[in-house]
Amino acid sequence: MPNPLFRTKSIEQILADSNHPEHRLKKTLTVWDLTALGIGGIIGTGIFVLIGTAVVGDAHRPGAGPGIVLSFILSGLTCALAALCYAEFAAMIPVAGSAYTYSYVTLGEFLAWITGWNLILEYGVACVAVSIGWSGYFNNILKTLGLELPVWATHAPGTVEGAVANLPAAIIVLLVTGVLVLGVKESARTTGVIVVVKVAVVLFFIVVGLFSVEPANWSPFMPYGFEGVGAAAAIVFFAYIGFDAVSTTAEEARNPQRDVPIGIIASLALCTLLYVLVAAVLTGIVPYARIDIHAPVAEALRVAGFRWGAALVATGAVAGITSVLFVMMIGQIRVFFAMSRDGLLGPWLSKVHTRFRTPHHATLLTGMAVAVLSALVPIGEAADMTNIGTLFAFALVCVGVLVLRRIKPNHPRPFRVPFMPWVPLLGMGACLGLMAFLPTITWIRFGVWTVIGVAVYFGYGARHSKLASTREDFA
Repeated sequence: MPNPLFRTKSIEQILADSNHPEHRLKKTLTVWDLTALGIGGIIGTGIFVLIGTAVVGDAHRPGAGPGIVLSFILSGLTCALAALCYAEFAAMIPVAGSAYTYSYVTLGEFLAWITGWNLILEYGVACVAVSIGWSGYFNNILKTLGLELPVWATHAPGTVEGAVANLPAAIIVLLVTGVLVLGVKESARTTGVIVVVKVAVVLFFIVVGLFSVEPANWSPFMPYGFEGVGAAAAIVFFAYIGFDAVSTTAEEARNPQRDVPIGIIASLALCTLLYVLVAAVLTGIVPYARIDIHAPVAEALRVAGFRWGAALVATGAVAGITSVLFVMMIGQIRVFFAMSRDGLLGPWLSKVHTRFRTPHHATLLTGMAVAVLSALVPIGEAADMTNIGTLFAFALVCVGVLVLRRIKPNHPRPFRVPFMPWVPLLGMGACLGLMAFLPTITWIRFGVWTVIGVAVYFGYGARHSKLASTREDFA
């Protein structure tokens, strides 16, 4: 009997399951919607918050200084290699689940479970971190207007004296949850409007800040050498992971074979260009050691004398982070949905609303869990935990493309990865290389999370998998 750990799901079976009336999602997304979701998920926390820590550094690693430009290019190239692999899979298998589903087709159920389990980590921690970041910017805007919420209502317990809960973070999560229950098209429209606003704000910062750049601030360009650039690249990788969520919505695209690859590649290319320009202008305005790590972009304009511009950028940051929260929650929900549909998680999570055709149970569970954690838990080093799970998933997608080319060489491929096998091999190597720059504590946490996932798989998933021919597989 073949080892059940490595049982795979055929492409034909996956497509048939996605068309089952009980689990069918509504196909409404256009190429603009998909590209907007990608941009919405990419431009946000990374460019408005994490760039400060990446430039300056912290207790665990050195900063990149002005070399942050190279860090964004390095992370962008890594994502570009993985994105090409994602695009081939998404065009062939336009269903929910992203890297989890692709691993199920190529690497077997166990590795698919591990991939899905780490995608849950990626999206879950990211949603919490993003909502907390949103709360911080929202409170700053209120302060500029002469309003201030009480400390007990804006901080998680244990962070400051008298803190009870971060209510703004929880409230924004619940509002986003409500929109997601109504439908992905409505979510895409909301994200599209926000994308226009935040791209305009980013372009405003680049144009206005350009006139305040002092080239002397770019020296030394790499104060801590390539070690600082590589460590920063591992941090700002968080800024790029939104394109992964585009592939999770492939099942809801009108023409996924054409539009999903365009949405993935176009959003990544545009955002990489904007990131590099913002990084160059930011480090040119303010000496890297004096950059504010909490609101780096807004504070840079304030230092340059544009107080009104700083307020405008802060407003754009709130909009940008809101769209990231939309996209990250969509990704989390679709992974839950796909794993439940395969029997690896409870069947309740794959129920689809009769009217809205959205996975409302998975949406409500995700929204409530993220809201509670956002209100009560101070999240430290969240970006690192998100990044290690994402990089692991990206590396497996790169391997999966190679495997599928070998086992199904003649299967129709609306989009094909160029320069095979070098692109996926380089993508896998780049992902593993960035993982090596992450702190040891992050690896330990990643290992603990994976061990918990293995226990859950053997305790529930393996026995309830719809691919299991008999329950005696793991008896």
